[in-house]
Amino acid sequence: MRLLHVFLITFVLPFTASCQNNESPLAAPKGMLAIRDLNYAGTTHWRQTLDLFVPEKPSEKPLPLVVFIHGGGWENGSKNSGGALLPLMESGNYVGASINYRLTNEGPHPMQIHDCKAAIRWLRAHAKDYGIDSDKIGVFGISAGGHLVSLLGTGGDVKELEGTVGKHLNQSSRVTCVVNFCGPANFLTFAGKGSVIDPENAKSGIGKLLGGKLSARQAAAKVASPVTYISKDDPPFLHIHGTKDNLVPYDQPKEFDAALEAAGIPSTLLTGEGEGHVFYNQPLIRNIRAFLDKHLRGRLGGVREGPIRDR
Repeated sequence: MRLLHVFLITFVLPFTASCQNNESPLAAPKGMLAIRDLNYAGTTHWRQTLDLFVPEKPSEKPLPLVVFIHGGGWENGSKNSGGALLPLMESGNYVGASINYRLTNEGPHPMQIHDCKAAIRWLRAHAKDYGIDSDKIGVFGISAGGHLVSLLGTGGDVKELEGTVGKHLNQSSRVTCVVNFCGPANFLTFAGKGSVIDPENAKSGIGKLLGGKLSARQAAAKVASPVTYISKDDPPFLHIHGTKDNLVPYDQPKEFDAALEAAGIPSTLLTGEGEGHVFYNQPLIRNIRAFLDKHLRGRLGGVREGPIRDR
């Protein structure tokens, strides 16, 4: 485990768990075009859509793809909540995507990960259409989105997580690297660690995801937990988490990081000392970009070790 620390004045952007579905669409970064509301499931369901951000001037060679998955406790938020994706697009070195998925008002796990995997398969199937390198797909998720990108990372070979959504079931849903920002990793060890979320409340975000209170849904909790599926061929992970997170306890990424390391998977835990749930700053953006550049573009370096100060 590489344990990194952030000592910064932070600011929370409008992509936190409080995001609502009536947000304005994300503005395309300078030099990029937005292609909106692409349906990845072959349905008319607005929740099974994604937005793409591609260079105005097509690249001479396919570009890596970064897919953002929003948070909101699996019951709120939308692809318009992907403001954290935009700074990563400014270099022009990536195609970006922000996806919707069906929320827990329509059904519990595994509906959400089935949609996410369908979106990855659709993007891979249409890679040539949008100048995407289908062998270089990174995923970045915040909170509930962190949970879902983590499942994409560890569950790439798990049939039960694939589902049958969409027309491209012959495509792989595997990803190249994962940025997990404040996402739950193991629901079986979630309770009693300082979270204001009561997993014994069937109406809580976790209760709705699992289909009932945690004590009565132990089997469901296991199959919904990314740590369940760790294997030696999983992609590299970057975890970002505040030590004072009162929604998803800091013990969650510590457990996940240690389990990945034990399986031989490159894993880095970037820690916000004294930070709560979702924090943001320019050095953090630089570290995420360095992680993506290393694993998607083959750039030397990576996430910076040691204390990080805003400068």
